[in-house]
Amino acid sequence: MANMKKNLFLLSFSCFLLLLTRPSHSQTRTILQGGELKYDQELVSADGMFKLKFGTVGESGESSDSYLGIWYNYIEEKFPVWVANLDTPIFGNSGILTVDSQGNLKILRDKGRSIVLYSVQKAIYNAIATLEDTGNFILRELNSNGSIKQVLWQSFDYPTDTFLPGMKLGINLKTGQQWSVISWRSFESPARGTFVLGTDPDSKNQLVIWRQGHIYWASGSWVGQFSLLGGLSFNVLYNFSYFSDENESYFIYSINKANSIFPRLTINAEGVLIGFLKYDYHEEVKCITSYDYMSPTVGCLEQNLPNCRSPSDAFLFKPRTGYMYSDGFKYSDSENLTMIDCKLNCLKNCSCIAYASKNEDGTGCEIWRSARSFIGSSSDDSRKIYIFDEVNKWWLPVTITLGGIFLIPALCAFLYAIWKKCSRTGNGKTNLKNLWNELEGNALSLTTYDTLRTQKNEWDELHIFCFEIIAIATKYFKPENKLGEGGFGPVYKGKLLDGQEIAIKRLSRSSGQGLVEFKNEAILIAKLQHTNLVKLLGFCVDGEERILVYEYMPKKSLDIYLFDSHKKSELDWKKRFKIIDGITQGLLYLHKYSRLKVIHRDLKASNILLDDEMNPKISDFGMARIFGLKESEANTNRIVGTYGYMSPEYAMNGVVSTKTDVFSFGVLLLEIISGRKNTSFHYSECPINLIGYAWLLWKDNRGLELIDPKLDEFLPQNQVLRCIHIGLLCVQDHAADRPTVFDVVSMLSNETILLATPKQPAFFVNAVVQEPGEPRNRSDKCSINLVSISVMEAR
Repeated sequence: MANMKKNLFLLSFSCFLLLLTRPSHSQTRTILQGGELKYDQELVSADGMFKLKFGTVGESGESSDSYLGIWYNYIEEKFPVWVANLDTPIFGNSGILTVDSQGNLKILRDKGRSIVLYSVQKAIYNAIATLEDTGNFILRELNSNGSIKQVLWQSFDYPTDTFLPGMKLGINLKTGQQWSVISWRSFESPARGTFVLGTDPDSKNQLVIWRQGHIYWASGSWVGQFSLLGGLSFNVLYNFSYFSDENESYFIYSINKANSIFPRLTINAEGVLIGFLKYDYHEEVKCITSYDYMSPTVGCLEQNLPNCRSPSDAFLFKPRTGYMYSDGFKYSDSENLTMIDCKLNCLKNCSCIAYASKNEDGTGCEIWRSARSFIGSSSDDSRKIYIFDEVNKWWLPVTITLGGIFLIPALCAFLYAIWKKCSRTGNGKTNLKNLWNELEGNALSLTTYDTLRTQKNEWDELHIFCFEIIAIATKYFKPENKLGEGGFGPVYKGKLLDGQEIAIKRLSRSSGQGLVEFKNEAILIAKLQHTNLVKLLGFCVDGEERILVYEYMPKKSLDIYLFDSHKKSELDWKKRFKIIDGITQGLLYLHKYSRLKVIHRDLKASNILLDDEMNPKISDFGMARIFGLKESEANTNRIVGTYGYMSPEYAMNGVVSTKTDVFSFGVLLLEIISGRKNTSFHYSECPINLIGYAWLLWKDNRGLELIDPKLDEFLPQNQVLRCIHIGLLCVQDHAADRPTVFDVVSMLSNETILLATPKQPAFFVNAVVQEPGEPRNRSDKCSINLVSISVMEAR
């Protein structure tokens, strides 16, 4: 905002250029059909007032994204009067505007689909796009003699944040099209924001501003002028007119050119309506949703605040720079919240004492109930957080005085306490008994604990991290460092003081998992050492905080590549087979060669992490079940895992065995081959999942049709078919029919081993009810059984 006001001064200097400068002969204002406008080109209106081009926008101008926009000419500024691709930025300088051979007006870009501004219903062959002197960009169809046949599309019908002279604000009563102006989401992002300037549908002869669908400012009824604009000179300098008939109802305005140079009415990201005549002169209309809470302009409607708040409380939120090392409540990005929305949401929540934007461009919202987790910082990547501070209290001067006396000793004591705490636990050593006492509840069976206790010398010490070290490593859990989120809670990337990169899994208080899973994973995986298992570096227990620290896996998880239409091309068959082999080696270690027999129970693509060389590592042992060395299966009262990967005996009866993981592996194997997800797969001819589809193809000797189309056609088909065969053996209905992981490893590594014929898989078809007289079709092949699961219950 500050930069924008500074630019107003600069623009006044350039006013005389309008009189001295004319567009050169090389400049053009049109794009003919088949023509293009590239990133380094521009259209200029005939009088030189406006230009259309690709460029960066926003107050800082630091974004790498570009937008197609219309600017006032003769001066470089970051706030265009119109933006074509508000919600769809173009990365870098790849944008190209074109009128294609069919007459469509669209923006081409390297990454992503074209952005269509206008699509013809029937091809036309004489289209032209022109930037007019009014700032209106118009696509027309011409007659064969060059005269105008019809207007196909115009930018004035799709205003963004600026209302220009000649534009309409209102409604087309025949088509229902509304002409309204919408604010940017922030001063950096032109995406559609919270505030809309338009006409009141219940009283069409007044202008109103909405915030999230609710009117908070009104101009008053039109009586030759607006009645509620107060002392502002909009009525004098802006020559508004109101027009209404059976077809249209709208406001329009003009400007006396003697009093104006670059006129515009803009609704900014804070909901302030700004009228610019000269860029060194502007007037504003503010309401309670702006920062000027104490003196709202006439026409502003009263905002509903709870009894615990007053409008003056808005002044008590002071910006501070630093970090919150505890997460607040984060509103969904789908709510399209601005900083003003965030402030009002905090004001309406009596327990809210701090708020901040979620994203670097000033959008999104996060609020906190406590400011005790705030740590000040002046680093470049610190965050601006608004914290409630009752500065008007009479005792503030006394507090400041006393604070000055005790500040230094208190600060020293605080730093000493951190140093003592980190020196006590930061070196990372404690014994298993102390950890057991620290955490409540029993995660492991008595048999398991006895087994661990007999290995005291090997289990005696585990690595403990100080919470402050974790907070610093993640820059106080900065949203940009968040890698993802699962049932356990969010996972962050961090860097220790020695430069080592780590992945930090933080137990969420709202997580369905808890101390049982945390204790299970911390103690179990600490001594599971295998190249295909993710390595646990340590953990942190501090108050209500439960944190696990892992080695950082730069390629993240398998599902990111496998189920993304663009990234899956990075997984050729050689890499996929390498991943399949690595997963089986990790499972073999868990089932046969580790100190305890471990059943993972939640094997799926998102729990397979990938290192720099695409080597797989099994992760997330919070659901794992530990068996004694002589145990083969057990019952559980707690069914955990992911739908679509659970074996039938486990999902329905709670029976756990190594064959539980074999079933999950079979599903995962079919997903790796097909590049499709079992739980989201849909086959048009019958209601089956991926397992059922693979089974039908196998029965019809069409197994190769399961292969991911992204894979090279010259892949080793025999090897792929063998993998499909093994996958179907793993997902057979009865656990006894499934191979062990040891058998699977042998089948994959030795192609001379004959494979058994797979039997019908589990959960592969839902019930199909045929209406009387309905012709039988291919769906009949799906109706091999009519069993479906409606409730999963452990016995």
